[in-house]
Amino acid sequence: MKPRISMITLGVRDLPRAIAFYEALGWTRLESPPSVAFFDLNGTWLGLFGWDELAEDAQVDPRGDGFRGVALAHNLASEAEVDALMAEAIAAGAEQTKAPQKVFWGGYSGYFKDPEGHLWEIAYNPMMWVGPVDKE
Repeated sequence: MKPRISMITLGVRDLPRAIAFYEALGWTRLESPPSVAFFDLNGTWLGLFGWDELAEDAQVDPRGDGFRGVALAHNLASEAEVDALMAEAIAAGAEQTKAPQKVFWGGYSGYFKDPEGHLWEIAYNPMMWVGPVDKE
């Protein structure tokens, strides 16, 4: 039986700009048709697809705006890595919404919006590793 793989798909209004943003963060684009972009996230994939086309596919109104009730997260191994990735994201065109800082749950995190307005948390969790397990 093949393992189940999750994929997160973000609707974007400017696909080339969105691709450039995620490539600027060091993510490698997988072979993809011109109308979509896929990035491997170590067991999950990130897909970028036209905003209106994604809304049409899901049969929902494409006029979504404001807070979407969703935040994606990228977990790192230290506070310094959080600070560095936040700086990279801002340099690539992100808007910082919350500077990295110690947080109520004992970790360290900050938030940014990507150029399409998708909310990302960048976090360090000193209590547990949130990521793939080393198989060494």
